[in-house]
Amino acid sequence: MDIQVGDRVELKKPHPCGGHGFEVLRVGMDFRLKCVTCGHEMLVPRARIERFIRKVERD
Repeated sequence: MDIQVGDRVELKKPHPCGGHGFEVLRVGMDFRLKCVTCGHEMLVPRARIERFIRKVERD
């Protein structure tokens, strides 16, 4: 899956704040994602994120 820094992704499972949208800050073995709704940042393994991606929006 071709995901780059700056893309916005929509995941199947929401963040605890209720938002589904995340901005990609870092790509590698792990993804650093920032919740668009509350601004919380998290580091998640690539294999886990690729299963939950519903939509990718390029800027």
